[in-house]
Order: sequence, then structure tokens, then C-alpha cells
Amino acid sequence: MKKYLILIVLIIASGCNSETYSQKETFTNPILPSGADPYSTYYKGYYYYTHTLQNRLVLWKTKNLADLKNAESKTIWTAPKNTDYSADIWAPEFHIIDGKWYVYFAADDGDNATHRMYVLENKSEDPFKGTWEFKGKVAAKTDKWAIDGNVFSYKNSLYMIWAGWEDDTNGQQNIYIAKMKNPYEIEGDRVLISSPTYDWETHGALNDPNNPPQVNVNEGPQYLMHNNKVFIVYSASGCWTDFYALGLLHFQGNGDLLDASSWKKSEKPLFQQSVKNQVFAPGHNSFFKSPNGKEDWILYHANSNPGEGCGNKRAPRMQKINWDSNGFPVFGEPVSEGTKLEIPAE
Repeated sequence: MKKYLILIVLIIASGCNSETYSQKETFTNPILPSGADPYSTYYKGYYYYTHTLQNRLVLWKTKNLADLKNAESKTIWTAPKNTDYSADIWAPEFHIIDGKWYVYFAADDGDNATHRMYVLENKSEDPFKGTWEFKGKVAAKTDKWAIDGNVFSYKNSLYMIWAGWEDDTNGQQNIYIAKMKNPYEIEGDRVLISSPTYDWETHGALNDPNNPPQVNVNEGPQYLMHNNKVFIVYSASGCWTDFYALGLLHFQGNGDLLDASSWKKSEKPLFQQSVKNQVFAPGHNSFFKSPNGKEDWILYHANSNPGEGCGNKRAPRMQKINWDSNGFPVFGEPVSEGTKLEIPAE
């Protein structure tokens, strides 16, 4: 009789544990009250997160990106005064390349026309330790205006994609790609792979007294790969408009990413504002995997009200993405702030 009682207790306990385990932890967006251009790297059980802070580089560390508000953080670099890179520190990204940490960011001397990409290196395996060494400017041969650099590896070669001007004046932002000879030097010159051409890419071009004159905008490119298909997701239209949205480039070539004719742009936006869900100007995204490596997630910023523009009202949000039968990403709509989402699967 005693054996049967023990067995019953074990079964009940097992059932309780199973029920507890099945109750997934949830979160709601935004995951911070403010933070434009969010970027995350997952490494050895931790998410390393950053966003634009204008005058410094800050790194957050957490096991649960949805709990970012309680994450450990550290300022790893403050912009030195009176340099070419002393102001307007935009869209930093932390990457691990050949066992070293690198942070790429755009900066200028106080004049937007001087914006270029720069990089720091840390040889420590733990980015909260070691020394962050300034390695200098990362520029193509033409060395034109550049922001929003994203670095990735494809078929054992390193590449950078970024937003840039064709000439030296602020007329239009395009997406460029270049091969890198190492993590802090570009090999050769840039290749143009996207210009804003569709109506949904050209909102907010004229007569905005609060922003520099802008004809059309493609910016914030992000590399994305799924089942051997290569994509670049980018932001389009002025960030000061509610129409800021995400577009998609698909590589259709045989391996040469510098072949501009091999990149095809989708005719419609991939992700855009939802008046119904009260999410406006969603854009400047990045991607990350769940801890178990099975889920793909998008991290992006957006406003909670119309007309809030490019200021500090932009807040980081995240949601899981899916894939259609052709292997293309499906983002759906940006979810409302009241929607409970399960945290990335562990």
C-alpha cells in the first residue's frame, strides 16, 4: 500500500511540474521606454544589446531580452571632443568576428555631412572586460557619407552593407555593399544595390523645417539568411514620418553578392505602421535567434502615437517572424502594446 501511495504522490508532483513548465513567460512591447536603432547579439547564453545614444556606446547584457530594463549595462566608449567622430553616434552594432568583439557605428564632427562609419575592437572574450581599442574609419575607396553599417559573413568572406549618399550632398540615401579585407578595412569600392524608387519609399521628402532636406531614403540595412536564401531588410521613407517602413531585397545570384543585378527588391513593404495597433514608423531593425536556435525574431523601434518623428519617443520592440512556403520572411503587423507575447524559446 505504501508503494502505491508513493507512486501517486510522484505522479501528482510530475503533473504539477509539467503544468508549471508549460506556463511560458510573457512580455509586452516596448521592452524599454526609449531607444532607437536597437541591435542584439546572442553569445554563450547572453544577449548583448545596444541602441543609439548620440554621444557614447553602451552595452547591455541579459539572459532574457524581454527583461532588458533590468539588464546589466556598461558604457564602453565615450566620444572624444574635437574629432571627426565626436558627435551624432548612430546605430551601433556589436559583432563577434574570429573570436574578437567589434562595434561599428556612424559618427560625425557635429556636421551631418561628415558622417562616416567607425569601428572599435576588443580582444577579450567578455565584452564587459578587456580594452576597447579605436581602430579608425571604415570607408570604401570613394569615402562618401555613410551610416547604419551592418557586417556579416557569407561563404567565408566578410561584407559590409550601409546607407550612403551618391555624392557629397544630402540628396538621396541608397544602400551599398562592399567586401572587407578584415574587420576594419573595406576592400575596393562600394556597389549600389538599392535606391528608393517606390512610392512607399519616398514619404517625407520635402519641406520639413525640423529635418534636413531629403529627397528619398533607404537606410538601416540588415543581413538575413534562411535555408540558403540571402535577404537584406532595410528601412525606407523619412524616419520623421509615420510611413517609415521596412523593405526587402532578395539575392538571386550564384554567390557574387557584389553583382548588383542579382538583387531584387520587393514591390511592397514588408513591415509598416499599424493604425489599428497604434504602432507608427516601425523601422531600423535587427534580427536575433531564440536561445534554442529555432526561432527567428525581429528587433525594431517604433512610436506609440502618430507624428512623434525621429526623437526619443522611439522605443525598442520585438516579435517573432515566420517564413512562407517559398522561404521568404513574413513579419505580419507590428503588435500592439497590450499584446502578450511568449519570450524567445529556450
